[in-house]
Amino acid sequence: MKARGPVPIVIAHRGASGYRPEHSLLSYQMAIDLGADAIEPDVVASSDGVLVLRHDNELSKTTDVADRKEFASRRTSKVIDGKKYTGWFTEDFTWAELQRLKVRERLPKLRSKSFDDREGILRLSEVFDLVEKANVKLVVEIKHATYFASIGLPMDDLLANEIAGSEWEQSTELTIECFETTILRKLSARGFKAKTVFLIESSGFPADEVARLGKQARSFEYFTTNEGLTELASDGIDGIGVDKQLLLRKDKAGKVLGVTDLVKRAHSAGLLVYCWTLRAENAFLAKNLQTGGGDRQFGQWREEFSLLMNSGLDGVFADQPDLALEVRNSLK
Repeated sequence: MKARGPVPIVIAHRGASGYRPEHSLLSYQMAIDLGADAIEPDVVASSDGVLVLRHDNELSKTTDVADRKEFASRRTSKVIDGKKYTGWFTEDFTWAELQRLKVRERLPKLRSKSFDDREGILRLSEVFDLVEKANVKLVVEIKHATYFASIGLPMDDLLANEIAGSEWEQSTELTIECFETTILRKLSARGFKAKTVFLIESSGFPADEVARLGKQARSFEYFTTNEGLTELASDGIDGIGVDKQLLLRKDKAGKVLGVTDLVKRAHSAGLLVYCWTLRAENAFLAKNLQTGGGDRQFGQWREEFSLLMNSGLDGVFADQPDLALEVRNSLK
């Protein structure tokens, strides 16, 4: 999934999620219509092993599950990747039950709710069909791999079953990403031709590292060091996808001054570099790039997008892919 020439590809983050509820058919189709190079679904598992498209396995923030009286008894609390969550979880529902839910906007304070409750949840195979017809690339993010394996739903098996016998099994147009390297190595060992991308947060620890090594776990920060980057490349990982905060150089007041050298160092290690997430609203921009009008108002997004895209990135994830394409197409 290398960039076309010197400019980064634009990956529609959960579809055109800045305009339509994330992971909805409306969102994916809009991203394709806007000209995105790729779309990115997040996958979690149902109780019967179907890979469904949700940002997280907890459902109440992105569906109408809390309004469904028939599912009231499913509300529970769980510890996932070291954090406690209360709500309704995909792994407690069959795919048939999940199909009864309607999707909603995850950020209603920032984005329109006018498209809520129009569509149901999608499964991964439905997006395969969509991208094949549209001739765009696909970037699949596997969520909570260690957790799902611990409850008998190994995501590598589920993904392998999902694409077995299809052209995706040996496709180089598919990229698989995760915040855990263990699942990426397992998929590579199966002979998948898909590129693998390790996602890196600006703080904290990968869940598989903690599960395997406890207090000896390496942090996300370790994997941004030259040693960590070299280790990833040696393990056969194709690239990294980093929180944009790791690329933006700021002063003590939070003012963006420029970019760090992470892209250059990762490229030197032989890794592709992607950045998440480009968003136009003030709420997601540094203070010196915000404008008046509150969190919902679009700020000086062109300045941030241009700064990041000029850093040599191979790709960017964007909630408003049309805006990212506008900046990408203006790069020299």
